[in-house]
Amino acid sequence: MSNKKQKNPAIIIMKRELKSYFSGPIAYIVTALFLIISGFMFFSTFFLQNRAELRNYFALLPILLSFFIPALTMRVFSEEKRVGSIETLMTLPITETNVVAGKYLAVFIETLVMLAPTLFFVLAAEIFGTPDYGPIVGGYLGAVFLCACFAAIGLFASSITKNQIISFFVGFIICIVLTMIDTFLILFPAPVVSALSFLSANVHFSSIEKGIIDSRDLLYFISLAALFFVLTVKVQQSAKN
Repeated sequence: MSNKKQKNPAIIIMKRELKSYFSGPIAYIVTALFLIISGFMFFSTFFLQNRAELRNYFALLPILLSFFIPALTMRVFSEEKRVGSIETLMTLPITETNVVAGKYLAVFIETLVMLAPTLFFVLAAEIFGTPDYGPIVGGYLGAVFLCACFAAIGLFASSITKNQIISFFVGFIICIVLTMIDTFLILFPAPVVSALSFLSANVHFSSIEKGIIDSRDLLYFISLAALFFVLTVKVQQSAKN
C-alpha cells in the first residue's frame, strides 16, 4: 500500500516549481509584458486595418515566444546553482531525469498560463467579425508545440550557467535563430535551403498555423524538445559526477 501512495518525484518537483514561480513577481511581470505586446499586435490589426483576425498575431508569435520563454526559464536551474540548493536537491534519492522532468513540466505549464489569456482575442474577433477558426485552432495548436520546444531550450540554457542573464541570452539566441533562419534562406545555395528550411521553427509553426497537420512538423517539435531535454539531463549528470 505504501508504494501505491508514493508520489512521482517529477510531479512533486513540478508542484514545488509552480508554487515558487507564482509566489514571486517574475511570473506576473513577464506575463503582463507578453500580453501588452500581444494585445498591441492584435488590436493594431483590429483598429488600424479594420480586420478582426489573428493572422498578424500568429505571424509574430514565434518571435515573441523566443524572447519571453527564455525569460521564464532563465532562473529555473541558474538560481539554484547560484545559491547552492541544486546540490541538496541532487543528494535526494531521485534521478536527474526526475529533476529535469519536474522542472520541464512546470515551465511548460507556465508558458501555457502565459498564453491562455490571449484567447480573449478570439472572443473579440468573434464579437466584431467572422473569423476563420481553422487557422485560429491551428495557430494555438502550433503555439503549444512551440512552447514545448522553447521551454526545453530555455531549460537547457538555464542548466549550463549560474548567471540568469547569460541563461536568458543563450536561450534567446537559440530560439531566435531557429525562428528566423528561414528569413535568410535566400542567402544560401539551393542544396542547403531544404535542410535549413527543415531546421526552421517558424516554417513548421506556419504550416500548423495554416491548419495543415503534417507529421513532419509535429516530429520536428517533439524531436527538438526531446533533444534539449536529454542534453539538460546530461548536463545535470556531469555536474553530479
